[in-house]
Amino acid sequence: MSKRKIYTRKGDSGETSLLGGRRTRKDSTRIEVIGQIDELNSIIGWAVTLAYTKQTRFLRQRLRAVQNELFNVGCLIATPSGRRIPGAVEIGEQHLNQLEVWIDEAAEELPELTNFILPGGNHLSAVLHIARSVCRRAERNTVRLAAEEKIPPLVLAYLNRLGDWLFMAARQAGHLGPDPEIRWQPGKK
Repeated sequence: MSKRKIYTRKGDSGETSLLGGRRTRKDSTRIEVIGQIDELNSIIGWAVTLAYTKQTRFLRQRLRAVQNELFNVGCLIATPSGRRIPGAVEIGEQHLNQLEVWIDEAAEELPELTNFILPGGNHLSAVLHIARSVCRRAERNTVRLAAEEKIPPLVLAYLNRLGDWLFMAARQAGHLGPDPEIRWQPGKK
């Protein structure tokens, strides 16, 4: 029995296939968004490896759920308008609602923000801030894609809410870990 090879040589000319077979340039906005969602998912996977303490176990579970949802988002974006891939889950109001519940829970337990937070603190918090900034980049490029082509309607809202939750998760990690979150001090050298 021969093993299937990972390389196909079909992308050597700078094009790739979307789900359903349509070919597109690798530098298209759609492929850029798919790549950024993949990058975000990888960074969240890194955060999962850091959320191993008893206090951060709930973040680990939530991050794993988000990873699965991001695969669905990537699948939806990789699918040309009007086509659906079997098994792909639409991003729905329930996904937005869950993120909002997590955001509200974090807001209840964290001190009120009175100034900006510098990315950093402990390792988990820093990685979640990286995830947040990559999420915002993916969101900006998804806005660009939505201006060019049709995308599922709640994908943009999901990425927006996810960026909000990642910020709150970074704050939670900062308060649960050994190093506190770092507040911006204007004018400090």
